[in-house]
Amino acid sequence: MFTEAQLYSPVTRTGDGDVTVHLSDEHPGVHDPEYRERRNAIAAMALDYAPGKPLPRIDYTEEEQEVWRIVSAELARKHEKYACAEVLAASAALALPADHIPQLDEVSAALSPLTGFRYAPAAGLVPLREFFGSFADRIFHSTQYIRHHSAPLYTPEPDAIHEVIGHANQIASPRFADIYATVGAAVARLSTEKALKFLANVFWFSMEFGVVREQGEVRCYGAGLLSSYGEIEEFRHAVHRPLDVVAMGTAVYDITHYQPILFCAESISEIEDVIGGFFETMDDETPQRIVHARHARM
Repeated sequence: MFTEAQLYSPVTRTGDGDVTVHLSDEHPGVHDPEYRERRNAIAAMALDYAPGKPLPRIDYTEEEQEVWRIVSAELARKHEKYACAEVLAASAALALPADHIPQLDEVSAALSPLTGFRYAPAAGLVPLREFFGSFADRIFHSTQYIRHHSAPLYTPEPDAIHEVIGHANQIASPRFADIYATVGAAVARLSTEKALKFLANVFWFSMEFGVVREQGEVRCYGAGLLSSYGEIEEFRHAVHRPLDVVAMGTAVYDITHYQPILFCAESISEIEDVIGGFFETMDDETPQRIVHARHARM
């Protein structure tokens, strides 16, 4: 099942105000003191942010800018080959810079006229209820750090490349943005953790790792695939199953490995109808009701 704490390096703040990002022993930057200090400083800026204040602007180093340029160029080529038409059109409209890391206010300025979404800073993990719930107000919480320069095409956690190249290019589509908004509205109706995790699982297999069939080919629309240099090359080799909200919501999976099973829509309209329709009507009783209905038919 979806385990939110695995997605980010935990961030703590002492009573004296010192902020620490706790990297795992396998993280590429764990033995780089300069990188760790950098991560702490960027996280502190996010923690100090309050709604209504100017978004924190990061003075990115040339090393960080070069990572962005490398990954941006590589992913742009892969998007042309593997991304669905809806994402490609949204990406063209958004027109993210390839030569520098955009600040969050730049992303918001480009995104807002398209779909009304804007970005807010996150130090690291944002609790599920807050993260998904903010979609109702068309807010997306985003980290601002960049992966370690020693592995520009790999990150064990969502960094600004995932949040922006993955999610912003997706949310720039009005059709996908509307699905995000239904997720936020659904969260406001949920009171149980069980229902919230079910929602998160369906989101994982759709907006994070969703694929769609176009002109006889399977193409991706999920932000996790759009931002992964490695997995975007491999998703066509996964087992592709029809959209199935019950299977998606109850799946057991490992977020640290390429997903061996993906759920493939036959069109963007089917994503809107099946996935968007589920989020639009979901409440606390929905997971149990649809699972029981499935068992009753078997």
